[in-house]
Amino acid sequence: MKEHIVSSYENELRDLTRKVAEMGGRAERLVADSVAALLKRDTELAERVIVQDKAVDALQREIEEDSIAMIARRQPLATDLREIVSALRVAGDLERIGDLAKNTAKRALALDGEYRAQKQLRGVEHMSEIAIEQLKAVLDAYSNHDDARAIEVWKRDGEIDAIYTSLFRELLTYMMEDPRHITLCTHLLFAAKNIERIGDHATNIAETVHYLVIGEQLSDERPKSDTSSLTKMSTSR
Repeated sequence: MKEHIVSSYENELRDLTRKVAEMGGRAERLVADSVAALLKRDTELAERVIVQDKAVDALQREIEEDSIAMIARRQPLATDLREIVSALRVAGDLERIGDLAKNTAKRALALDGEYRAQKQLRGVEHMSEIAIEQLKAVLDAYSNHDDARAIEVWKRDGEIDAIYTSLFRELLTYMMEDPRHITLCTHLLFAAKNIERIGDHATNIAETVHYLVIGEQLSDERPKSDTSSLTKMSTSR
């Protein structure tokens, strides 16, 4: 009977990890598709992203319910408890990533006409490529309990921030030079901020992986390079 209980418990933990992995794959795809919809003005793809976000939300609710039930029934300790708590944390970040991808897709639906800010569009695309790369790497780190890889993602958090700050300045300048570009650039600013936040959530997951594997929170301050608020202040003077 004891062996049966242990086996059942291990199956529940594996199923929980599998659901997180599935959720991660879906969130990763939503990010890629939302940016593609924005860059290509693909309204059908944007609408699919908005609809498919519901599946990510549903998985998050399942993971939450399963985790609470396991804690109540199994009363896990040490490593097992960290597994469950980490699944909850990662699912929460992935749910937010899905929401940010959905919001980016909505920007694609709001835009029409010819895109003239080609340089800025490439900046958004470059940001998204790095964010997706970071997300994929940290999800692999979570699946493999790879703390070293998670730390690599954590250390690169400032990279997306720096690109966002540069893009923020370019878009602001572009709007000031020609007011006709204000609508397009505003939507691109929101999209870029969504991608920057996706990078932050990937870094959150990296911190969760460290907690899962090592059993401690990262004590160092997160490397940040977003100075867009300072840029805004200096421009307004």
